[in-house]
Amino acid sequence: MAGRRGKKTEEPVNSGEDFFNALADLMAEKGLSREEFLITMQNAFTSAYKKQYSSNGEVKITLNDAENKMICKMCRYVVEEVEDKDKEISVEDAKKIDPRYEAGDVIEKEFDPSAFGRVAAQAAKQVIMQKLRETDKTRAMQEFSSREGEMLEGTIRKVDGKVVYIDLGKVEGVLYESDQVKSETYTVGDRIKVYVKRQSAKNAGKNTSAVAVSRTCGELVEQLFKEVVPEIQEGKVEIKASARDAGLRTKIAIHSNDPHVDPVGACVGTKGCRVNQVVEELGGEEKVDIIVWSEDPLEFICKALSPAKVIDVIPLPNEEKSVIAVVPDDKLSLAIGRSGQNARLAVKLTGWRIDVKCESDMIGSEYYTDNPESGEEE
Repeated sequence: MAGRRGKKTEEPVNSGEDFFNALADLMAEKGLSREEFLITMQNAFTSAYKKQYSSNGEVKITLNDAENKMICKMCRYVVEEVEDKDKEISVEDAKKIDPRYEAGDVIEKEFDPSAFGRVAAQAAKQVIMQKLRETDKTRAMQEFSSREGEMLEGTIRKVDGKVVYIDLGKVEGVLYESDQVKSETYTVGDRIKVYVKRQSAKNAGKNTSAVAVSRTCGELVEQLFKEVVPEIQEGKVEIKASARDAGLRTKIAIHSNDPHVDPVGACVGTKGCRVNQVVEELGGEEKVDIIVWSEDPLEFICKALSPAKVIDVIPLPNEEKSVIAVVPDDKLSLAIGRSGQNARLAVKLTGWRIDVKCESDMIGSEYYTDNPESGEEE
């Protein structure tokens, strides 16, 4: 017959020189300053003291560098009327300890953390480990700040309602509903490429190790082209602008810095291999219009309305950066696009307000010339 199990006794915590040195080394490794170290230990031993003695008293920690040890003291304030018995002591009771005590004085009583049992020690450990985790998160975010504006690949860790969490290594990417493509499905374990948005306190929220990422922005398409087009990486071809209706259509404006390089051919690739790689990463259904950028804004507007043919682009004299784009009657719907998509993306790409009109509506208009200049069909 087995004997009765005895009552477990709490073992004391080693608070000697080795303990102090181990903590100091750990804090130094994590990059904590002396002040942060003191605050952390003060919070840790306050929690431990509360567990050990059921007291909410105030703990003060000081360092004795000469002897490589911490000095732990419990503080009580001498007051006329006690409101918090854990932190305060009456003048009458204080004088019983030492007649010289007066209201406003602080009574400090040194204690030895080695008297703490396992429960109290665990409380102190939790406080210290929490601080170290926070420090690791802060450091990771500081290191990660240089990655803002880049495209990264990660693994979908969790889908919580309408929010997708992506493991990006040291930090976590948060893909909010507004940054998700409606036609895409996000499954735990899938690899996914995302664009790291510029961070703010609002974006980060309470989780300092999380960064807001996007699958909908035009910058993601730009980064995908940079990844698959060597001429862009080498600086021979430059992306000037992009406009995107995520999941449906993107317009990207490019320019060649080398007269011997065809920018469209570089981005399309042999038999469309490069642009197809980009489209595949975007889900396989999104159309991508590759447009040659022009310094002449009117010429650029003509090209931005591709694939529609533009007969003329007329600047409006009394309105800044506003034009009328004239198209053949049978190309009006193509120029505007379904639900206005083509014209809307052209506006975003060029930065100009574009009013698309068919040729028959412009005949006789004060803005329309008898000999309009024909645009190119992309």
